[in-house]
Amino acid sequence: MLLYNAILLIDDDEEDQEIFRDALKDVDPLLHCSVADDGEAALALLHNDSLLKPDLIFIDMNMPRLNGKQVLQALKYSGTLRDVPVVMYSTFFGPKDLQEIKAMGAAHHMVKATRFDELCTSLKTILSTHW
Repeated sequence: MLLYNAILLIDDDEEDQEIFRDALKDVDPLLHCSVADDGEAALALLHNDSLLKPDLIFIDMNMPRLNGKQVLQALKYSGTLRDVPVVMYSTFFGPKDLQEIKAMGAAHHMVKATRFDELCTSLKTILSTHW
């Protein structure tokens, strides 16, 4: 059973956005997924109420302007968004990265899958977990 309805993906790579959205549709066609191209755009959307408050946020680690850690930090300092679970999303996590994002309040981390079916499986697991 999936526990989340509104997802926000913050990722600067358009191809990764498309694959992620396709995988979400495969997992549950009723899920609502908003996308922001970078951290600044995401924070602006979230703070001006032009976006449905997400139940879960996925943040790419490596982005221009504000990187994933900076966005995570801003979200965790926000009164209205601090309790929204955040999954850090990247092609690679070093041991130091994992320590830092956990200490900063990330609920989970997810390595970008190389195969579509792996992405779907990972998303099903994450969306079925109460963070």
